[in-house]
Amino acid sequence: MRLTRRASILATLATPALAQTYPERAIRLIIPYSAGGVADTIARTIQPKMAEHLGQSLVVENRTGASGAIAAAALAQSAPDGHTFMLEGATFATLPLVSRPLPVDYETAFTPVAQVTSQPYYLAVHQNFPAEDFQGFLAAARARPGQITYGTPGHAHIGHFMGELIQLRAGVRLEHIPYRGGADASREVGTGRIDAAIISHSSLIPALQANRARLIAVTSAERRPLTPQTPAISEILPGYDLVSWTGFFAPSGSPPAALARFTQALHHAIQDPATRERLIAGGNDPILSDGPAYAALINRDRAVARDILANAPGLRG
Repeated sequence: MRLTRRASILATLATPALAQTYPERAIRLIIPYSAGGVADTIARTIQPKMAEHLGQSLVVENRTGASGAIAAAALAQSAPDGHTFMLEGATFATLPLVSRPLPVDYETAFTPVAQVTSQPYYLAVHQNFPAEDFQGFLAAARARPGQITYGTPGHAHIGHFMGELIQLRAGVRLEHIPYRGGADASREVGTGRIDAAIISHSSLIPALQANRARLIAVTSAERRPLTPQTPAISEILPGYDLVSWTGFFAPSGSPPAALARFTQALHHAIQDPATRERLIAGGNDPILSDGPAYAALINRDRAVARDILANAPGLRG
């Protein structure tokens, strides 16, 4: 959001007073996906240290559905006073591109505050799926066009874009099944109701630990230190490289001084060794960011998503 010169001066004058009083009460963290998913897990990981720094509690509120649009509408309707934020992923960049109406204008209703993490997604299959690796998965998809199912946290979610890009690059057809969050997709692939899922590592942990699912590929350009035996999709489909992220948004018009204080608390949490270790163990790369850098990331990812959308009719609707 661009401030006028007068608004900038007023914000600067108000900063000392606001810095002494903010936050005045508990802060809401709206999460667009179900409990146990990547955004929910990250929020609960950074929550204690942020609360410690701010001197107020942070209350996590899961508002699921419509690939994040329900949570976005709740944030847009909140008072722009620095006491309500949303922790969203890269779907914030992709969802507005689909050809359907949204309850709010993503371009104008929100202020990007700061990126929190970056993380690849994983292609995991049910333990009994008849393919040992990604090549075998593609062979099965070619043998059964449109019959292999994969789940993601929602229609037009970044995981959905990742699946469509696999189909475009490999020349296969898969059946997409949208859920309300990564934890739901993980549970479904673990039970065998779907063949595969493209979701975060942290969402997959319960299914992996129960030996109900197994990793066969990662969406980043290279293998990850956390899972060195899992090949990158790019090893079979050269040039494939899509990763997700999480970051905070505030309603447009929120006080810059409050956003700056909130960002300070976020950085305090991310720099805490124990918190960083927990984030990394979940497959996340902690990021120290600010509003302009985060906005630039969103714009870059939206441009990439437009290119995929132009050739992927399965994303429309």
